[in-house]
Amino acid sequence: MDRRWIQNPNRCADEYLDGIEDFIEFARRHNPGATRIRCPCRRCNNTLWETIENVGFHLVRNGMIETYSIWNLHGEQLKHASSSNATRVDNVQPIVDANDEVMDIIQDVFPFASTNMNQEEQDDVPTPIDSAEFEQYEKLLKNANQELYPGCESFSVLTAIMELMHGKIKYRMSNLCFNYFLGVFKRMLSTDNCLPKDHKQAQKVLNGLGLGYEKIHACKNNCMLFYKEHESLDTCPICNESRFKMTSQNRTTKIPQKVMRYLPLKPRLQRLYMSTHTATDMRWHQEKRVDDDVMRHPADGEAWKEFDRTFPEFAADPRNVRLGLATDGFNPYGVLNQHHNTWPIFVFPYNLPPWKCMKKEYMMMTVLITEDPGRSIDVYLRPLVDELKDLWTNGVRTYDKSTGKMFTLRAAVMWIVNDFPAYAMVSGWSTKGYMACPVCKEDVTSGWHAGKVCYLGHRIWLPWDHEWRQKDKEFDGNTERRLRPREWSGDEILDQLNRLDFAPFGKTVSRIRPSTHMNWTHKPMFFELPYWLKLKLRHNLDVMHVEKNVFDTLVGTILDIEGKTKDTIKARLDLERMGIRRGLWMNRDNDKARRDLAFFSMKPNDKKEFLKFVSSVKFPDGYASNIARCVNVDGGKFTGLKSHDCHVFMQRLLPVGIRHLLPEDVVKPIILLSRFFPN
Repeated sequence: MDRRWIQNPNRCADEYLDGIEDFIEFARRHNPGATRIRCPCRRCNNTLWETIENVGFHLVRNGMIETYSIWNLHGEQLKHASSSNATRVDNVQPIVDANDEVMDIIQDVFPFASTNMNQEEQDDVPTPIDSAEFEQYEKLLKNANQELYPGCESFSVLTAIMELMHGKIKYRMSNLCFNYFLGVFKRMLSTDNCLPKDHKQAQKVLNGLGLGYEKIHACKNNCMLFYKEHESLDTCPICNESRFKMTSQNRTTKIPQKVMRYLPLKPRLQRLYMSTHTATDMRWHQEKRVDDDVMRHPADGEAWKEFDRTFPEFAADPRNVRLGLATDGFNPYGVLNQHHNTWPIFVFPYNLPPWKCMKKEYMMMTVLITEDPGRSIDVYLRPLVDELKDLWTNGVRTYDKSTGKMFTLRAAVMWIVNDFPAYAMVSGWSTKGYMACPVCKEDVTSGWHAGKVCYLGHRIWLPWDHEWRQKDKEFDGNTERRLRPREWSGDEILDQLNRLDFAPFGKTVSRIRPSTHMNWTHKPMFFELPYWLKLKLRHNLDVMHVEKNVFDTLVGTILDIEGKTKDTIKARLDLERMGIRRGLWMNRDNDKARRDLAFFSMKPNDKKEFLKFVSSVKFPDGYASNIARCVNVDGGKFTGLKSHDCHVFMQRLLPVGIRHLLPEDVVKPIILLSRFFPN
């Protein structure tokens, strides 16, 4: 049966409507007497059961899941011998000699080392390397051709070092552990082997491959960097704090108070085109992407297309790099030092196909900050912003391995990805207080409820004719007749920021903001980028953090976990004060108030059954961690769930586990909410 109609975007076409009738007839024939079947529309996603008539309506309104071409959930038998399930042998990687791979890497790093040193530079001819680079090339070539020990044909010196360093990174070995095993290997080999004796010597051999980093001294109070025009200073001109620590007079070298690591972006972007593995993939977003209005890649989004329309000269060359930027803090020492925070800043190239662009191999760390910088993060972003401005205005001459020609590489940051606290640091708008929403700004609806600031009025963003706008008892007791807040343009935001006077960066500066500043804390440095004003979408919230927070709140509420549930005594008293949801008010008896179990929370026996179900589930290796270890059946709670575990729980376990334990009008919204967070 031809089912190409599923891919038809026009759901009013005769072909599509006839296909729906065929599906309904197929479902009736294979499910005789059934009044409800799984709905395969894009919204229900085969997780909700609807009447057959409603299924037909959903398929017209929402469309069928495009990948649901075998209707196995509606009675069709799977063909186990089909080509889709057959063992594939065409993806087996050929065996490649390790020494040849190392030579390929050297060729990628120095693609024109053999170019005539006296030839004149031309647009399409590789630029000859200088004498220092040529010296590095010769050292690498010597180590690549030198045997690890006399008679060893399998490993050269460079091959052995690269294999060992790759294992160190992959399995997270410390330098001490690496030094120990390196010493053991060196003693195992013949005495005339050329293996380096420790990690430091191994690094020296690999320095010629490039991609190093710079150390830039910073003020102890995060006021400024000793960078460019301030590089020669010994004290901070803002707080007068010394650049160096107090040490013994006999010490010959000075120790800086604080150091940031900056990893230059240009050579890392150039390396993407100098490598045979990625040079062609960097044009995937334009040459191989299927444009069928299905969101598979950032290039399918409206923000990307709007950028192309605004800057056609940049979009004309698909080799120009579109970047995403992300930052967040973490404690690398676990619970050993709760006060320490390390903040890396990453960029990732969106030119690559979706199965590559978000892989860790292609994420580039550009800045490493050794503490939480707060709003002073702009101080540490200065070298990166300077390089981004140069990449936009002038670009950098780069060799394209796939064409064998030089071209001018330009780059632009499309947006920033953060969690909500870090959003405040990079956007300049504080995400705390009564005006915490950076989109609504002064038009936000907020108030003091249940002992904290809460943000209501979300219905203002719904279409004008949406049924929820007319409902009052289900929400805050009022109907919603206001229009959605206007969207601020980049020019309006910059004009507002230019009229405000902000205090300088640093820990010693007063943080009291005048009321005229609203929630603005500083002017973001990214507004120095020439294109930043015109971006349709400057900031994104990290869905991983959002989903985990939603999961913790949702599960804590339906399981009525103390300290996690939002159904608290203060919340019940607040509902009573607002005069809404009478069924959830405190139950008063003989001058005592009692909080009864809500209809959306599980009873003790149901809670125990749910937790036993979760603890009995087993997933394939690598799909998720052992969630059973995180379940405390007797305590009635979860502990130690990671972000990915919460994602799997929301998608796979929660919709199944609560079906028979909670009322239908509670289960259905929870299932729809879980489907809001796709894979």
